[in-house]
Amino acid sequence: MAGNIIIIAVGKIKEKYLRDGINEYLRRLKNYTNLEITEISDESIPDKLSLPTKQKILDKEGDKILSLIKDGDYLILLDLKGDTTDSEMLAKKIKTLEVSRQGRIVFAIGGSLGVSERLIIRADFRLCLSHLTFTHQIARFILTEQIYRAYNINNGGKYHR
Repeated sequence: MAGNIIIIAVGKIKEKYLRDGINEYLRRLKNYTNLEITEISDESIPDKLSLPTKQKILDKEGDKILSLIKDGDYLILLDLKGDTTDSEMLAKKIKTLEVSRQGRIVFAIGGSLGVSERLIIRADFRLCLSHLTFTHQIARFILTEQIYRAYNINNGGKYHR
């Protein structure tokens, strides 16, 4: 079995249907890789959000994520301003990283306000799942499915056809 992938995500999945979908892809992925999801608590957002308060929240959430990333990890940050790709290219990137690196592949999903500048600076690759905006819970579901799809592509499975 190849790989060790971590998803670090801000917040919990509240909707049962999303938890069930994510768990289904985690179950399927066990044939290919070890995928672990680590949830960190999201910060409380006041009704009247000032720019300094927003920055403080982004920094706190970003620092929590950064504290879980090791020096040798390859960080793929989900970011609306990141690069878009297709499933085949994501599969190729994962395969290349698994062959060429010793560290983990870490995907990070920020909270509802976005991601901190420190997290952007640390990122090895910034990935935009879509130009559409998704909740971070739905982004986690989509990412889990795309990781499964990538392994299926890399192993000649029928799921992607």
